[in-house]
Amino acid sequence: MSIKNISILGCGWYGLALAKELIMLGYHVKGSTTTPEKLSTLEEEKIEAFLINFTADQIDADPAFFNSDVLFICIPPKRNSPELADYPDKIAAILKGINQPATQVVLISSTSVYGDENRTVNELSETTPDTDSGKMVLAAEQILNEKRPDHSTVIRFSGLIGPNRNAGRFFAGKSDIPNGLAPVNLIHQTDAVGIAVKLLQTQAFGKIYNACAPAHPSRTDFYTHAAQKAGLAIPEFIQEKKEWKLVESLNVPQYLDYQFQTDISVA
Repeated sequence: MSIKNISILGCGWYGLALAKELIMLGYHVKGSTTTPEKLSTLEEEKIEAFLINFTADQIDADPAFFNSDVLFICIPPKRNSPELADYPDKIAAILKGINQPATQVVLISSTSVYGDENRTVNELSETTPDTDSGKMVLAAEQILNEKRPDHSTVIRFSGLIGPNRNAGRFFAGKSDIPNGLAPVNLIHQTDAVGIAVKLLQTQAFGKIYNACAPAHPSRTDFYTHAAQKAGLAIPEFIQEKKEWKLVESLNVPQYLDYQFQTDISVA
């Protein structure tokens, strides 16, 4: 099918970056915000801006927002918040707003759906989340698949880094940080956007994609290097490897043939 109109629910750190890239590539992009003051920011980027608010019970939105070829849902659950438990119901309420049966829905999810069980995981691995946010994200995935079984795609991002998320600041100057030998699972914003763009270009919908950089340096090596690069105090890790996972993707190379742009290795 011809994809021209994209709706992005949630133009935050990731959603706005994706919207700007799609505008540059010639797509018509509708973007949402819950903040009236941000409407002008979206409009300045040539995004058709919509003010949308939603709860677990209902969604307050102009139906025109959902009139698109592809809808990206880019609203992560609010961790450490009473609203966290409402996240799956919010996704269900959003799905009710879709007014075109053929609209493809892409849920931005997380590799937190895999627990830290000291193993390598891919899209075929059992999902056993061990955090509350991971459990809520997995429940949202299941709702999407149930409500739109033929028009759903899930992109599970690992830890996002990039502009205004300088990894060097995460542990700078701290000591006795546990799990220094565990592998990191990260993805740069450039590649997070690039994978979504490649999905649109290939139209390889209907699958789950683990989106994680192929390099997995240890926490000690990666964050020490990042702090040095940023000119910050060097963190001190405990040299142990406990409760870890290593996230790989079978589907990104097979169906998207995506080439990562940002190397997070420290060699």
